[in-house]
Amino acid sequence: MQHQRVLVLDFGGQYNQLIARRVRDLKVYCDLKPCDMTAAQVQAYDPVGIIFTGGPNSVYDERAPRVDPAILSLGIPVLGICYGCQLIAHTLGGRVEHAANSEYGKREFSFIARSPLSEGIPEKSVCWMSHTDHVTRVPDRFEVLASTSSCPVTVYGSRAKKIYGVQFHPEVVHSQYGNKLLENFLYLICGAKGDWTMGGFVEEQVASLRQKLGGGCVLCAMSGGVDSAVAATLVHRAVGNALTCVFVDHGLLRKGESEEVMSVFKEKLGMNLIRADAGERFLARLAGVSEPEQKRKIIGEEFIRVFEQEAKKIGAVDFLVQGTIYPDVIESGKDKSAVIKSHHNVGGLPSVVDFKEIVEPLRDLFKDEVRRVGTELGLPDSVVQRQPFPGPGLAIRIMGEVTREKLETLRDADYIFREEVAKAGLAGSIWQYFAVITNSKTVGVQGDFRTYENVIALRAVTSVDAMTADWARIPYDVLETISNRITNEVPHANRIVYDITSKPPATIEWE
Repeated sequence: MQHQRVLVLDFGGQYNQLIARRVRDLKVYCDLKPCDMTAAQVQAYDPVGIIFTGGPNSVYDERAPRVDPAILSLGIPVLGICYGCQLIAHTLGGRVEHAANSEYGKREFSFIARSPLSEGIPEKSVCWMSHTDHVTRVPDRFEVLASTSSCPVTVYGSRAKKIYGVQFHPEVVHSQYGNKLLENFLYLICGAKGDWTMGGFVEEQVASLRQKLGGGCVLCAMSGGVDSAVAATLVHRAVGNALTCVFVDHGLLRKGESEEVMSVFKEKLGMNLIRADAGERFLARLAGVSEPEQKRKIIGEEFIRVFEQEAKKIGAVDFLVQGTIYPDVIESGKDKSAVIKSHHNVGGLPSVVDFKEIVEPLRDLFKDEVRRVGTELGLPDSVVQRQPFPGPGLAIRIMGEVTREKLETLRDADYIFREEVAKAGLAGSIWQYFAVITNSKTVGVQGDFRTYENVIALRAVTSVDAMTADWARIPYDVLETISNRITNEVPHANRIVYDITSKPPATIEWE
């Protein structure tokens, strides 16, 4: 089935993936493509609408990204956001100027003329601005639709041409009616039907995979993370026991995760799942190693070796399944026709397997969509809603050398932290939360004895897409309970600290 599609042309803005996600959330399929597409390529894609994203440039910069002007004459509805708004005006003969005062953050704007874009939106509302240049004169036969006190052309458009520009960012949550504006563009201006649903995606993918993989031998490397778990389940739904999954257990997972992978996928779903218990092997390789990048490299190399050994036992396979998702495709393949995602950001996995073709059933989906597919497939929330987890696992949440003792301490501390956050009803509002063993020990008193043990750091952040993050304001009483439990129940931990650094300047992970 061919879904209606919207084309999002990427001009380099930081919220571009978020625009695509918002469109899909409104049940319209879209692709994020480079802005240098020609009018002929756009016509061949056959979109019901086009969105020009924001970007960091000025339309007057020599190297600023341009657009094929013929795209604006195709009769396809267009919405320009921020830089896209300025570019449309500039291309069609309007004027863009450097603003006397830049606008960043929340601003109130007012509609001064009505159009399909403003249907159901109050005359005044709050939007999110992030610009220095702005449109000062709209092209001929366009009208100004909204303004702020310092931005006279906040929204403009042409009903006849079905082309509109908005200076603010409707895709961010800070824009009060941003989602409604996008919905109006999609449904009232583009005539979208809303035929993109996860239930429909699952049905179509299962049928397509059954036809493509039928009769072949299929292999999947399963990490226990969301992407590989959902990809494997989708393929298993299509081909059953023709799929063999290899789960490389490097001994660096969180408490109970290895057992849960085997329980859910082997026992409950009946998958042909092989567990390679390689914890001792990874620990031996990591002995004496403290440098973060060296740890990552060792884990990556060892993962490939273990997987290779297990794959050789199976022999030649027809298809290798990978949990590549849409952000991987966007980030790695902008200027290439095909870039294969390496498992857990580890290069070289495909090169050690004798296979005919790579299968990536989730390559068109964002992370939140992958989670919805997992739910459609009946996977438990404990798997589907699992937090982002680095490929090297707990090894990069242990500062310094990775030892068995530190792993056991960290697993227990991390488990208590996650358990208490869930008990407090905070799990849904925090993007990621975990414990870290720092490379410091401090003096403590436990009972009548002096101790000299590890400092455990707690990290919890809120975010939309992990590009930026703010530290989560966990209530003091919850933090107190977590601290008391860890220092009382976990050996080799006598001090708990809470990380209150945002990203930037810090990263979410410590290493």
